[in-house]
Amino acid sequence: MAENKATSIKGGEFLIKETSPQDVFIPEEFNEEQQMMAQTCRDFVREEVLPLLDRLDNHEEGLMENLMKKAGELGLFAVSIPEAYGGLNMDFNTALYVTEAVGGGHSFPVAFAAHTGIGMLPILYFGTEAQKEKYVPKLVTGEWMSAYCLTEPGSGSDALAAKSKAVLNAAGTHYILNGQKMWITNAGFADVFIVFAQIDGDKFTGFIVEKDFPGLSLGNEEHKMGIKGSSTRQVFFTDCQVPVENVLGEIGKGHLIAFNILNIGRVKLGAATLGAAKRVADLSVKYANERHQFKLPIAKFGAIRHKLAEQAIRIFAMESALYRVGMDIFRTEQELLAAGKAENEAMLGAAQEFAVECAILKVEGSEVLDYVVDEGVQIYGGYGYSADYPMDRAYRDSRINRIFEGTNEINRMLTVDMILKKAMKGELDLMGPAQSVQQELMAIPDFGAEEEGLFAAEHKAIRNLKKAVLLVAGTAVQKYMNSLAKEQEVLMNISDMAIKTYVAESALLRVEKLVSQKGEEAVANQIDMVRVVVNDAVDTAFKAGKEGIAAMAEGDEQRLLFMGLKRFTKKDLYNTKEARRRIAAALIEANEYIY
Repeated sequence: MAENKATSIKGGEFLIKETSPQDVFIPEEFNEEQQMMAQTCRDFVREEVLPLLDRLDNHEEGLMENLMKKAGELGLFAVSIPEAYGGLNMDFNTALYVTEAVGGGHSFPVAFAAHTGIGMLPILYFGTEAQKEKYVPKLVTGEWMSAYCLTEPGSGSDALAAKSKAVLNAAGTHYILNGQKMWITNAGFADVFIVFAQIDGDKFTGFIVEKDFPGLSLGNEEHKMGIKGSSTRQVFFTDCQVPVENVLGEIGKGHLIAFNILNIGRVKLGAATLGAAKRVADLSVKYANERHQFKLPIAKFGAIRHKLAEQAIRIFAMESALYRVGMDIFRTEQELLAAGKAENEAMLGAAQEFAVECAILKVEGSEVLDYVVDEGVQIYGGYGYSADYPMDRAYRDSRINRIFEGTNEINRMLTVDMILKKAMKGELDLMGPAQSVQQELMAIPDFGAEEEGLFAAEHKAIRNLKKAVLLVAGTAVQKYMNSLAKEQEVLMNISDMAIKTYVAESALLRVEKLVSQKGEEAVANQIDMVRVVVNDAVDTAFKAGKEGIAAMAEGDEQRLLFMGLKRFTKKDLYNTKEARRRIAAALIEANEYIY
């Protein structure tokens, strides 16, 4: 992995601090060992998974379970697990890289991520030593499989409203568990279930439940729009007997498990969507080169080139953000370890620190993939709508990503809520910068000398985007105060501004670092990409900010705020058409996604 000596940044601080390109990790820096690990995963998907997609979708008995066991035998589940439990103890970005590498496998990465993430990590991070020794080694090798039981028919986004209950028996040896869980990935073949239930009606608690415990039963496989190959069932607990030693974590502290594990799950979902998007972009380029209309490959037409380029641009920018936050989490984990924290506390603390960015990656990744598959269908035309061609499955499989690991609406609101809570706790100095923005509004604009340099305009745009976010967010806090949570539309406006700012800045830092390593000529297409990304981020922020201001203010106040927004989203015209054409030309010549 790249060196760990860099200026530390806290979660959410991207809004008020500038980051040096040398302080970010970029995917071009993965070393040979990491690349080999990822290639092993890609080979596994290509050779073992893709030829079986129809059979997997038809739920051929034992097929997904066998694939998962093969992956376990290859060591694919072991990446981020400590050596003491049979793991490889590799860093967080390597775990993201592996998740990306299996991401193009349709239903397989759903089963993979559920097992290696929300299924296995709660035991690793919250289990007793005895629990870890009993379960983790078998989960790492694939001898046992895992599932995570949180959602109930009456509690989805509001997970803590779960009604499943656990009552200690008279002998004090077992909890008697009663309830129903739904949408449980891997339920059909899981050996171990992480289950959440209320003790004494209000103590939300985690349990490790084995499939053979008396009282556990399964519903039928759900009929789903997509990810048909993954096992999704209801799980029923009828006087299910769970030994007291299988309580996971502290009684009444189940929310700590659920929410901390979801932070990791969200950023890993971003990695999986990245892998899926790259595969679809690859297929799109190849088809555009093969398909002829009007005696020409459709790749020759501007409308198709725009789609191919835009697929690549969005993938590249999201990838930049993914591995940027992956390194931030890793560095924070190392700092916590150096401060004497236990491994599990360090990893959870690092993921919690960057919970804002994890939510951002979940939203951005799922929406980039949705865009990429939608345009993939369009590039394939009529064949895109045919179930005999790959876009049909890609399109259906993509849609779930905006729903699970917290809906995108929930994650958007969480993004803003978590930033504001950090500010109120004094963990993030938002007040100073927000007040500076207000003062700047009242001052005469500075028409001093412009900065110079290759990316001077882009840096100025990013700085101004951050001011625009602070302007709208600061107004919302002043206007609504404690009732801000009820203004979901405004929260989503602010979130859209923050997400696009973070992603655009990440792409800019990546390309700056590439220029410093390889020179401008070698990364000319990436320079084009970042200019399009920043240009479009400013447009998105202007629209979202305008909607937020119109909702919050009237009269002179509205005019002043809108004037400020226009000032902070002012930019020169940029010929995005020609930039996209250059990007597409390189893709078409290579006949694959190359960035």
